[in-house]
Amino acid sequence: MRTRSLLALVGTTAALMVSAVSPASAADTVLTTGGVAGDAVAVGDVLNATLASGTAATFRSSATGTSGISCAESAFNATVTDNPAAPGAATESVTAHTFGSCTSNVFGVTGVNSITVNNLPYTTTVTSDGVVTVSPQAGSVIQTTVVLRTLLGTINCVYQAPSINGTSSNADNSINFTAQPFARVSGSSLCFSTGYFTAKYSPVTDGSQGGSTVFVN
Repeated sequence: MRTRSLLALVGTTAALMVSAVSPASAADTVLTTGGVAGDAVAVGDVLNATLASGTAATFRSSATGTSGISCAESAFNATVTDNPAAPGAATESVTAHTFGSCTSNVFGVTGVNSITVNNLPYTTTVTSDGVVTVSPQAGSVIQTTVVLRTLLGTINCVYQAPSINGTSSNADNSINFTAQPFARVSGSSLCFSTGYFTAKYSPVTDGSQGGSTVFVN
């Protein structure tokens, strides 16, 4: 009886220890690293991403057209400002968003000098169901300045949007933007009136945690 009671006590104690350890090893936050319900991404961590392999970031003159600008390089950095329990919405502050190796097939344009994202930082919200929303600071707008070389000289094209929307996927730890419209607010007729932004960034990683991939819960 004493041996059986002792074994029962040991078994109960072990079960309680497992129950106590499991919640700590599997996070319940919106953003995790190492897998779904993995380790929680800490507030203050810096997330990074470049374009998914084999893709380009594009600014097209129409939502489904091929005329416009294509960039072989693009990347962003974002600092996590809130990572609540799931389901919910995590927030990040985008402090850098860059583009490089850009070309244009617009008639009259001979090259792309630069694409600069203005009015940073932006606020990015990522919900548990994979909705990504990028918004400017209060009283501001999302703005991008495109500097083009043309047959008539260098021109500046300035585009603005109140916000843009994308989706996240745990299949490849990506954030995807598709044909997000930017209205031209200044620039010559060689600057198309609306620029449609498309880009897929993958994988999104936590640079503060050794580059671990980020999952959305």
